[in-house]
Amino acid sequence: MASGFFALLDDIAALMDDVALMSKVATKKTAGILGDDLAVNAEKASGFVSSREIPVLWAITKGSLLNKLIILPFAFLLSAFAPLAITIILVLGALYLAYEGAEKIYEYLVPHHHDENSTETKPLTEAEILLLEKGKIKSAIVTDFILSIEIVIIALGTVLEQSIVNQIIVVTFIAILATVGVYGIVALIVRMDDAGLALRKRNNTIAQFIGSFLIQALPKVIKILAFVGTIALLLVAGGIFVHKIEPLHHFLNSVPDFVKEFIVGLLAGIIALVLVLIFKKIFKKK
Repeated sequence: MASGFFALLDDIAALMDDVALMSKVATKKTAGILGDDLAVNAEKASGFVSSREIPVLWAITKGSLLNKLIILPFAFLLSAFAPLAITIILVLGALYLAYEGAEKIYEYLVPHHHDENSTETKPLTEAEILLLEKGKIKSAIVTDFILSIEIVIIALGTVLEQSIVNQIIVVTFIAILATVGVYGIVALIVRMDDAGLALRKRNNTIAQFIGSFLIQALPKVIKILAFVGTIALLLVAGGIFVHKIEPLHHFLNSVPDFVKEFIVGLLAGIIALVLVLIFKKIFKKK
């Protein structure tokens, strides 16, 4: 009886060692897209009133956890019974990411004509602020859903040869790490100004200097993250296209991989954006 108990403990210890090793490998494989996820979501979670930043971020985090709960079971089932479906989902998700990246560039480069009647800046009502928040939260959760699919599938690809138990443990760990790690860092970024204000109130020259630095740095950090987030969307999308669509495997072989992935992502995004703009004009006329 005792020997059987200790044998069970040995098996559990061996399993945990295997899981730890596989989790380390999976984390390395997903590190790049986790960085992209951070940049994209930090940009999307910014721009709110200070008192609403944490509630909004918490709403996005809950949406991200729900995304993982939806994605994980389907990923395991598709991996076992319909592996081709995973590739199709990845490519469709990449198309959306490419479109979103191209749309951001378009909005930055092309001047938008606003209604003349809206030249006066009127303060938003509480209902309007909540409506804007809901829109941004929804957009962030949709983008998170697509990035979560990429993270889960990449992590799953590192443990496909393992038992289903190991797959579930490792991929679930990576999914939780992605949510807690990414949104934890995002929370720190969006609260930089509040931390800066608190430090400036102290009777300490160094603390006041650091506080001023944090307050001045926040807008620049957000702008940098917005830029990095846009590039990240195109890189992630292009990387999926290049690796999952066979004719693109040998496209632009003479250039570095990240340049090729950016070009492919940008071209796909431009095509998707043009099609969307055409459809919008057609429906407007109708």
